[in-house]
Amino acid sequence: MDLQTRKIAFVQKFLSLESEEFVSFLETMLQSETNGQLQPMTMQELNARIDTSLEDSENDNVIEATEILKEINEWH
Repeated sequence: MDLQTRKIAFVQKFLSLESEEFVSFLETMLQSETNGQLQPMTMQELNARIDTSLEDSENDNVIEATEILKEINEWH
């Protein structure tokens, strides 16, 4: 599949997304990539993300991997 066809397929899948969080994630990734700002995390940023993740887990604010896989399969 050539690049142009892949882009069209991506846009079609993007337009069918219902998750505002995922659209925001893609926006952030695209902005970082186009600005050349994609950089590794600092240790402080990594530790902050770990702390947030642990707190989410303790508060049962998580999504099961099977649920994520179901959502991913719906993108196709």
